[in-house]
Amino acid sequence: MSRIIRFSLLVFGFIALGTICVTAADTDTGEFKTVKKLPLEGSGRWDYLYVDGQSRRLYMSRATHFSVIDADSGVVVGDIPDTPGAHGVALAPDFGVGFTSNGGENKVSVFDLKTLKVLTKIDTGGNPDSIVYHPATHDVFVQNGKGNSSSVINAEKRQVVATIPLGGKPEFAVYDDEGNLFVNLEDKGGIVVIDTANKKVKATWPIEGCEEPSGLAIDRSSHRLFSACSNKLMAVVDSQTGKLIQTLPIGDDCDALAFDPETGYVFASNGEGNLTIVHKNASGKYEVTQNLTSAPGSKTMALDASTHNVYLPTAKFNGDPVAHPRPSVVPGSIVILVVGK
Repeated sequence: MSRIIRFSLLVFGFIALGTICVTAADTDTGEFKTVKKLPLEGSGRWDYLYVDGQSRRLYMSRATHFSVIDADSGVVVGDIPDTPGAHGVALAPDFGVGFTSNGGENKVSVFDLKTLKVLTKIDTGGNPDSIVYHPATHDVFVQNGKGNSSSVINAEKRQVVATIPLGGKPEFAVYDDEGNLFVNLEDKGGIVVIDTANKKVKATWPIEGCEEPSGLAIDRSSHRLFSACSNKLMAVVDSQTGKLIQTLPIGDDCDALAFDPETGYVFASNGEGNLTIVHKNASGKYEVTQNLTSAPGSKTMALDASTHNVYLPTAKFNGDPVAHPRPSVVPGSIVILVVGK
């Protein structure tokens, strides 16, 4: 999930597309607030997080392993070891297993959801990063950051059944209810569309004005994709046509987006130290409703759709948390901020 930091303060107007011209510091009041802080031991950096609302487990990558945390109490209830270069996790509850992307060894670990025991490892392309389970096909799609491809793993057979060239460096991925998987291409400034049944690319959509898209979320009912751009924009894209609908301002160093289907809120976690919150207004346009102060380094997150809370990890760093290379974490300083109403 690497990012190239741009030192541009330009916010694109796109008046015709209905951009709301505010900055990330303009709306630091609103309904959302930090309702809880969950301290964690250790010092390793993190990447993706995932909340399993049913089991109340929060999975958090920790560089070389995954911490499994009680989402309500913050107590660490387990650990998935030996995941070098840990990025993301995907769960296949219908088969009782989960999958972690281990970028440091070009492998995916398969683990038992009950015991967390690693059952096997599967070779992928270079630097497996984002990972998502597609229930309709029972396949796990693993986006390979250095391989410019997606490795497709059958969850039941636990083996790679296809490798899909993507034509660029993939970042996050989401799927709709119509057999499509959408993947941000960081170096192309666009979105690639995969046919999940045929396991082939069916379209590539450029996103005008969106630099280095990373985080991606979807509103399946309204056919809207939300893409985080490194030039401090959120792009709203029609998931059926690829048309750019609107752009909105977000904070710097955003690496994750989330959409809450019940409340309609869209969240953007910004490493500069805030959480941009977006909602559709009465006229059908999206607008920034709040920019909640979080903490520097809180660039990824997980949404718990059952409670509508957002989990934002942060820590104290030995240097600027948005700089490259990323500074080390001060041991014992990691805290997960729980944001809600």
